[in-house]
Amino acid sequence: MPIATADPTTGRTVQTFEPLTAEQLESRLQCAAEAYLRHRRTTFAERAAMMLRAAEVLDSEKEVFGRIMVEEMGKTRKSAMDEAAKSAWGCRYYAENAERFLADEEVPTTASRSFVTFQPIGPVLAIMPWNFPFWQVFRFAAPALMAGNVGLLKHASNVPRCALAIEEIFRRAGFPEGVFQTLLIETDQVKTVIEDRRVAAVTLTGSNAAGSQVAAAAGKAIKPTVLELGGSDPFIVMPGADLDAAVATAVKARVVNNGQSCIAAKRFIVAEPVADEFERRFVAGMEALTVGDPMDPATDVGPLATEAQLRTITDQVERSVGAGARLLTGGQRIDRPGWYYAPTVMTGITPDSPAYHEEVFGPVALLFRVSGIEEAIRLANSSPFGLGASVWTRSDAERARFIADLEAGMVFVNAMVASDPRVPFGGVKESGYGRELGPYGIREFVNVKTVWVG
Repeated sequence: MPIATADPTTGRTVQTFEPLTAEQLESRLQCAAEAYLRHRRTTFAERAAMMLRAAEVLDSEKEVFGRIMVEEMGKTRKSAMDEAAKSAWGCRYYAENAERFLADEEVPTTASRSFVTFQPIGPVLAIMPWNFPFWQVFRFAAPALMAGNVGLLKHASNVPRCALAIEEIFRRAGFPEGVFQTLLIETDQVKTVIEDRRVAAVTLTGSNAAGSQVAAAAGKAIKPTVLELGGSDPFIVMPGADLDAAVATAVKARVVNNGQSCIAAKRFIVAEPVADEFERRFVAGMEALTVGDPMDPATDVGPLATEAQLRTITDQVERSVGAGARLLTGGQRIDRPGWYYAPTVMTGITPDSPAYHEEVFGPVALLFRVSGIEEAIRLANSSPFGLGASVWTRSDAERARFIADLEAGMVFVNAMVASDPRVPFGGVKESGYGRELGPYGIREFVNVKTVWVG
């Protein structure tokens, strides 16, 4: 079955690609294994020089790469170009810091010398999603390649041009053949790659169902994994918050990337004393958004990435309304070609509503009212997910409580949850395990080797 690029603004198929045959896949896996034996012997300085060239390509051609992202998954042109620039930042960050992060660590013992050294482990398979088709890949690839590993990319099937463009960026940067390869393969071929003895580890960003399947296959093969899965991030507003800043950020946090981000704010939990005012302003802000052509600079929200995503969002909202939720605005597909959904706000969501437990991956906000901090923390933690959380308060005591008690991998105070190369990224509970980015991310796929000299 061909792997296809479809235009989210029209629904029409633009280009198709044939998946790799079994013979072609075998050739690429062997190429990766052989490339690893050479790449692991290179110095940090040699790898850094190539990684910095990759950053230069990303920066100088961000408009070209941005257009590919827009055409394949519908994000706005500005956000796509920003994503290319952020990918360049990630490349530079690890080019400049990898050697320090992986420097030998001396350990005082009775030996004449004892230390810990960090060494690469081999080809790493990355199974990546469509929503940030460049950034998700580079935030895995930059640390993996700088550590001396090599990369194999199985990208989402609706962004094949992005996947091929990324492979070409690394080639142009000077990385030798096999150090980074895109595998245009179908889902039923992934298990074969995970099980292959030449593949050392697996990282996945995607759905919980996909994460469970990959973790099971990797576990059976006794291979390490990092999973970054779904999120239903709370956005908590307390009575003493700066309401102007909170509302403005809330709208942006819900519709970032057309609402299709694992760390987008999804559940807006507002204390009763400010709930009426927050609701009024928030709904007005969502209604003021311009939905349209993602190439138009005036557009705030583009289409959903796939028709399947549009169907899922429509079904989740309809079932939630059927369970008693009330629409404050939106709640329907926009009548125009392509996969557009109106910015939506729902309230009155009960525990038996689909939206209460499921991740809603689109421009749909869930609004809750709470009596105070205890109820806010209880409601925030009631989700099976635990990726990020944004809390808005001027109280030092409230801030300390949220940091201590929220079940999340990341807590942002008076700020929108975002990824940053300098700090670790990841979640708890059903949002996955392991960390990307920062010094922790580069240590996920290395051999932490103890050396004892008698």
